[in-house]
Order: sequence, then C-alpha cells, then structure tokens
Amino acid sequence: MDWNRVEGNWKQVKGKIKEQWGKLTDDDLDVINGKREQLEGKIQDRYGYQKDQARKEIDTWYDKQTW
Repeated sequence: MDWNRVEGNWKQVKGKIKEQWGKLTDDDLDVINGKREQLEGKIQDRYGYQKDQARKEIDTWYDKQTW
C-alpha cells in the first residue's frame, strides 16, 4: 500500500475519510494530517475498535479507492 498518496492529497482525501468514518471530527482530521497511525488511533478511539480491526478497515477502504 502506498500511503504517500493519501498523505500527499490529504485535503482532497479528508472528505472521503469523513464519509467512511463519520464519527471523526474536522479537528480529528486536522490532527491526523494524513498520517496512517494517527488515523488508526482515532478510529480506535471513536469506534472502540481493536488495532487490527482499525487497520483492516483502513486497508479495505484504501483498496476501494480509485486513484
């Protein structure tokens, strides 16, 4: 997975992230700033997921994107 694509286009990707994980706030997205580890942590916090589950959801979401 090339997460650099997400980091480099974070402003455009934020909307897609918010559609997928609506519990994340704009402030959360500003703090995450494209960093995958930060996104995993915020998803864990907001949804009560274990780390592996958050990672799997991000992978699934990423694979569905058309870059």
